[in-house]
Amino acid sequence: MDLGDQLKNLFPDHEPEEEPDNDKEKPSYWLQDDPIICKYEKRKGKPVTILEGYNGADSDFKKLTKDLKTLLGVGGSFKNETIIIQGDYRDKIMDYLKKNGFSVKRVGG
Repeated sequence: MDLGDQLKNLFPDHEPEEEPDNDKEKPSYWLQDDPIICKYEKRKGKPVTILEGYNGADSDFKKLTKDLKTLLGVGGSFKNETIIIQGDYRDKIMDYLKKNGFSVKRVGG
């Protein structure tokens, strides 16, 4: 007797709710026609990946920044309509953005 059967015996009138799908929905961002520029720089001797050219709302910027930082497990920030991610993660960031429907352009190297 599994747990489901035991619960049915204890609560015969209860009708179980449908379980929601465990598939994570893709985050919905405002998509644009122009490509996002993904470039690499060194600032104070440390590598950073910079994303420019996204012209969505501030809330979309913050959500995209947070999702990228969580995906990569690194620090970063959003300033002056630019997303700065610590480290050289151009390939991973570009793959993530393409999966979410953005067009991305790699600049510099």
